[in-house]
Amino acid sequence: MTVILVTGVMASGKSTVAQALAERLPRSVHLRGDAFRRMVVNGRVVARPGAGEEAGRQLTLRYRAAAATADLYAAEGWTVVVQDVAVGEKLDVFLGLVRTRPLHVVVLAPRAEVVAVREAARAKSAYGGGWTVEAMDAVLREQTPRRGLWLDSSELTVAQTVDQVLAAMASGQTAVV
Repeated sequence: MTVILVTGVMASGKSTVAQALAERLPRSVHLRGDAFRRMVVNGRVVARPGAGEEAGRQLTLRYRAAAATADLYAAEGWTVVVQDVAVGEKLDVFLGLVRTRPLHVVVLAPRAEVVAVREAARAKSAYGGGWTVEAMDAVLREQTPRRGLWLDSSELTVAQTVDQVLAAMASGQTAVV
C-alpha cells in the first residue's frame, strides 16, 4: 500500500497525530520509532549532541528496523504510519531506507514556544542531555531538507492537523520520490 512518515522534534505531536491519522485510514498500522529504541535492553546509547558514533549507529539501526517493518506491512496491503524523530540529515537517511512507494512525509513544525509548553505538560521529558527545544527547532528549520508536507500545527487541533494531512495526501503534496 503506502508508508507515511510523521516526523518533527520531540513534543511536536508526532505520536498523537500519527495515531489519529492511522485511526482515520482503513487497514492501517502505526509504528512508533521509539519502540525500536526501547527494545535495546543493555548497551543503548541515546542520540544526543556529542554522543559519538555508537549513538549514530544505533539511531540508524532503529530507522532500519522501522523502515523494514513498514515495508513488510505495506507489502501485505497495509497503510503504515511511521512516527519518529528524523530531522536534519537524518530525514534523508530514513527516507532512503523505505522501499515502499508511494512514500509520504509529514513534518510537524509547531513554533518552538508551543513545543516548550507541550514538553512542560508531558509526564515524560524528551529534552536534556544537550538538547533544548530551541536547539532541536534550529536543526528542524535550518538543517532538515524540505520534503513532503511541512505543517505548523501550533494552532491546530489534532483533528484539524489530520484533516490537513489527508487533504495534502489527496493532492500529492506529501509524496516524495
